Amino acid sequence: MAEYYEMKVAGLDRKLKKCAVNDKLDIAAFIMFGDVEVTVESAKQLLPKVPEFDVIVTAESKGIPLAYEMARQSGKPYVVARKTVKLYMTDCISATVNSITTAGEQTLYLDGDKAAMLKGKRVLIADDVISTGESLKSIEAIVNRAGGIIVAKATVLAEGEAADRDDIIFLDRLPLFPKD
Repeated sequence: MAEYYEMKVAGLDRKLKKCAVNDKLDIAAFIMFGDVEVTVESAKQLLPKVPEFDVIVTAESKGIPLAYEMARQSGKPYVVARKTVKLYMTDCISATVNSITTAGEQTLYLDGDKAAMLKGKRVLIADDVISTGESLKSIEAIVNRAGGIIVAKATVLAEGEAADRDDIIFLDRLPLFPKD
């Protein structure tokens, strides 16, 4: 039988399913896909906390709902770093990532046209959860390669030790669940 962790996310009660990362650690899975209420409220609460920005960048795929809603509410564009190169993508820049929720190493790609949108612009990096910070490092590398100026890194939940970081803006803490 599945176990759940109950918490408030952007002030809303949610039950997050616990998932085993390995035999020593469980995490509570936060999935924004399909949760319009949390997505809208999270964007509404994060936007006043971030400095002025020109464009939002997120990684495929779990950060997309948040980036979209923040873009919709702010009227600013958003860009997605993709997990694979699509046929329409040319002159890509890339960075590798080892995320806690993804098995093995992945590479994130940004189309050359999208990268050009970031050059000299104030960039807000947005994601659903920041945990180890590996995905964040990859997005930062892509933004830096594109010539963007990172003004803030915002997330709905800061997981584990990420909640102790002073370089991210977040709404709520999400604990890790060590196993004995």
